[in-house]
Amino acid sequence: MGERSDRAPLLDWEEVPSADKPAGADPSDRLARPPNGCGSPASSAPPGLGRSGGPGVPDGCGAPPATSIIITQAGADAATEHHPSDSGPGDVALEDRMVTWEEKDQIVSVFVVTFNTRTGNMLEWCLPKDMDLEGVEFKAIASGSHRVTTDFIYFRKGSYFGLACFANMAVESTAERGARMKSVGILSPSYTLLYRYMSFLEHQVRLQLQSPGHYSPLEAFYEDKRALLPPSGDDVVSLCPISAWGAAINHSMHPEMKITHPAGCMSQFIRFFGEQIMLLWKLALLRRRILIFSPPPVGVVCYRVYCCCCLANISIPGVGVAVPEFRPFFYVNVADISALENELSYVACTTEKIFEEKRDLYDVYVDNQNVKTHREGLKPLLRISTADREKYRKLTEQRKMLLYSQEENGDGVSSEEDLFILFFLEQNNRIFQTLSEVAATPDPTLTADSVRAMGLDPHGDRLFLLHLLEIYGFDTLLLSDQLCCS
Repeated sequence: MGERSDRAPLLDWEEVPSADKPAGADPSDRLARPPNGCGSPASSAPPGLGRSGGPGVPDGCGAPPATSIIITQAGADAATEHHPSDSGPGDVALEDRMVTWEEKDQIVSVFVVTFNTRTGNMLEWCLPKDMDLEGVEFKAIASGSHRVTTDFIYFRKGSYFGLACFANMAVESTAERGARMKSVGILSPSYTLLYRYMSFLEHQVRLQLQSPGHYSPLEAFYEDKRALLPPSGDDVVSLCPISAWGAAINHSMHPEMKITHPAGCMSQFIRFFGEQIMLLWKLALLRRRILIFSPPPVGVVCYRVYCCCCLANISIPGVGVAVPEFRPFFYVNVADISALENELSYVACTTEKIFEEKRDLYDVYVDNQNVKTHREGLKPLLRISTADREKYRKLTEQRKMLLYSQEENGDGVSSEEDLFILFFLEQNNRIFQTLSEVAATPDPTLTADSVRAMGLDPHGDRLFLLHLLEIYGFDTLLLSDQLCCS
């Protein structure tokens, strides 16, 4: 029996799929398979990133998992309203709807950027020809990229998200000064599916370095994957997921309905920052503007942007609807300054040190493992409280238990990513559930005991709590006199 791809007809730009699925298989079985040709990490996490592995990626960030499914924001909302077992004769099964969502490709542009020794970064080729790609040449080849041989970059371009793969090859050419640098990238309304094309982009940038001007695979790719967009491009930017969590962690749902993210990168992120992860968690929950600086490679830093977004998820209905969205900008450069000036809340990364001087653009600046702020009102929040240390201890203990279980029992289902993501989700829900319950009482006063019930320090987290009440609109809540500064 012949084999077939579980995504789309095989084209000349696609890699040969693994021969593990008979043609007559049940279509719903696609829920248990990653897209062919891509390392597709899976976990009960927000819509995420991923890559096929390679230089510049921390250990464990590229291992493909056993299962993968993508849930878009609209899809997750629908998933919370229906369950496969509840479908009537005239209803469409949830699995079928999920397959339909996964098969919808949303590529709005494909492009090649090159470095010219005379003019600098320049757009070499693109489809469609009339696409506004002004400035993309400085996103696809980040400042300082000449120092690395390969890299990948997530970024925002207007209402779209982009992924570009960069490569730097030595050549015997005086005109090129001994090095040829190019980047091949794509744009989409959402970053949730971009990881599927990582290996394709990596292959294409190598091809462009070895055989410049060979665009036919990119043309075929665009024709097969181009998006059918609404007449208006408004509101197409996918934000950090919040309501999608209700569907993602509902254990009554199909066990393979997991949102993808880069496997291993959340655990690497937390190990990198150590106890300071608790500071980033608070700042993310307070919807502050966070800018992360790091020299190239950029890919691993883009993952830190994504991981920061994961810290602020809340799945309690109605909570957070009035607060600014925590927008992932991923890689930014000086051309993004005007856009960042208008943002109330975001997390982004950059390789350009000049941003540190632009203090009006950010609230928190992260340089390597140094988290700092110039805002006097936020400086006390950068002190790790007793409750922070206790939460971090619990997190590391849970991780050790998980690793022991995996080693002793061969548990290949549970992952560190599930553990870390759900740890912060449950912590956030715990806080807002307690706040909602206290607010509904005749005496809406937060006492030391209620603060401890939230997992916070009555003294060390008092300022954090005050900010939280203000931002999330708990105006009727009062703080007990017991909660004084230490």
